Amino acid sequence: MEQKLLQILQKCRNMSELKQIHLQILIHGCQQSNFIIPKLISFSTKFNSLGYSVPVFKNSHFPNVFVYNTMIECFLQKNYKKDAFFVYNSMRVSPNNFTFTFLFKSCQSCDDFDTGRELHTHVVKFGFGANVFVQNTVLDFYSKCSENVGSAFKVFEEMDERDVVSWNSMVCAYINHGEMRLSIELFKSMEERNAVSWNLVISGLAKRGEMESARLLFDEMITWNAVMKNARLGLDNEVAWNAMISGYTRNGDVENARLIFNQMPVKSVVSTTAMISGYAKVGDVVEMNNLFNSMPVKNVITWNAMIAGFVQNHKFDQALEVFHRMLMCGECKPDETTLLSVLSACTHLGAHEQGKWIQSYIQKRDIEISTPLGNALIDMFAKCGDLESAMSIFNQMSKKCIITCTSMVAGLAFNGQCKEALALFDEMCMERIQPDDVIFIAALSACTHGGLVEEGKRVFSQMVKQFNIVPRIEHYGCMIDLLSRAGKLEEAFTLITSMSMKPNAVIWATLLGSCKLYGQREMLEVLTKKILKLEPSNPAYLMLISNLNASIGQWEDVLSVRAAMKKEGIEKVPGSSSIQVENKVHEFLVRDTKHENRMEIFETLDSLYDQLKTIGIMEKRDYVHLGMPKFAGFI
Repeated sequence: MEQKLLQILQKCRNMSELKQIHLQILIHGCQQSNFIIPKLISFSTKFNSLGYSVPVFKNSHFPNVFVYNTMIECFLQKNYKKDAFFVYNSMRVSPNNFTFTFLFKSCQSCDDFDTGRELHTHVVKFGFGANVFVQNTVLDFYSKCSENVGSAFKVFEEMDERDVVSWNSMVCAYINHGEMRLSIELFKSMEERNAVSWNLVISGLAKRGEMESARLLFDEMITWNAVMKNARLGLDNEVAWNAMISGYTRNGDVENARLIFNQMPVKSVVSTTAMISGYAKVGDVVEMNNLFNSMPVKNVITWNAMIAGFVQNHKFDQALEVFHRMLMCGECKPDETTLLSVLSACTHLGAHEQGKWIQSYIQKRDIEISTPLGNALIDMFAKCGDLESAMSIFNQMSKKCIITCTSMVAGLAFNGQCKEALALFDEMCMERIQPDDVIFIAALSACTHGGLVEEGKRVFSQMVKQFNIVPRIEHYGCMIDLLSRAGKLEEAFTLITSMSMKPNAVIWATLLGSCKLYGQREMLEVLTKKILKLEPSNPAYLMLISNLNASIGQWEDVLSVRAAMKKEGIEKVPGSSSIQVENKVHEFLVRDTKHENRMEIFETLDSLYDQLKTIGIMEKRDYVHLGMPKFAGFI
């Protein structure tokens, strides 16, 4: 009867069926069977009902080691380590090698070191010190949890019997502790190697960027595969192939990565995705796209790599196009990584409607708004000017980090709600969330945008004196901009001279712009000399100096600067602007005459200009026509 009930249990598909089978077990008096109890415990845990497993275990009168092991394993599967060790400590029978294997595998960090060492004494006490299976598990534990490689080597050295797993574990121990030379020496001394052996060493070298050494071993591995004449071994070594591709792409060496890729006996989704990421890193979006389109099968990581690749290369509209293709394809559902990349693209494009759609997508599919996802939504909505939605997400988030607060403070400041930004910043400090240097930039920017001089001084002082944060050039830039706009030029100049680092041209140029407004001609001359000394060939600064001199009638200086620019062949980089209309981004340069709809655009701007002039908002100016409407020279 036991065999029949076991066969029925094997076909069990859900918790409801399990309860019916359990009833049959009780009816036939098999509830104390040490063959059936482990299956009942295992299946109920599989169906996410650990609460059902525990009573079954507790009602077992004479559980054997297999029953105990099953309960221990089920607790560990659900990450209930304390309960698993409680069961172990209450065992009324001797443990076997599987008992220790389960328990040691739950010890994965330095925090578990003391527990693992105590288990090691139990291994010796119960006579498993010579069991290669258990000793390999002990060796793996010391490899991962010990602060140095000495403990692992001692276990390895004392082993009476070693198999290829033992050698691999010791090689892995050396790699985990950064002892690559010792790992290679041990690898070369191995009498027997398998695919895992090669994968460990080649991957270890590739991760550390030691590509020459990795390539030598990789080529040796190819020869080894050929000698073994086993096609299966070549497939098992896919980890090494992918490690080589990833190692080269991390170093920006796409050519060598492609050579390895082309030699692969079977090109998997993983290897092709690695190549896509490599092309994205070096900015070759054409090859990235070609490779992606040639793939017969794609997984969500492939789609994510493609979308992220376009975002990395500022092809935000193309990133959104790939995302739409992913949705239309329907084979892979977007995950959090997908949504983070797409939200980044929306933020850069100012694509508010697309961002709102993504928020709706998250809500409809009950996707949890994690901290990174919430941060991305806040940033996107704030930069699109939708503060209401940004604040709504901020208030919904149960877990906020410093990035969350920074995004919201910066968003409020960016949209002119400077006092609200400062209030949120002060509230965060009161809640004892430790601020960093970045959020102070956001808070100081709020003061700058709002002209809040005294508040800016308070925040700057708070940063230095209360939180002991050393000001960066960006903090000084915010303060100098704030003081300059308020006409406190002397105070701004004094702050510059007291800076802990050497001021750059941006700092001096920030002060320069206010000199004309507040009639500081003498300071203008001093600042001009400092900027020209630091950036003598920067067209933006040269044009700024030229225009400021022209505004105060210093025509000799204007001619001098422009003559120098002409002589050196320095030209001002033309300004540009972009706008998204539906799914296409349109970019315009100064005096751009190439856009296919330019005539309609010029006519619309002309009409707008005339209306503004009629109500007295714009002054009358002379425009260069170039045979086109008056705004042709200003697009």
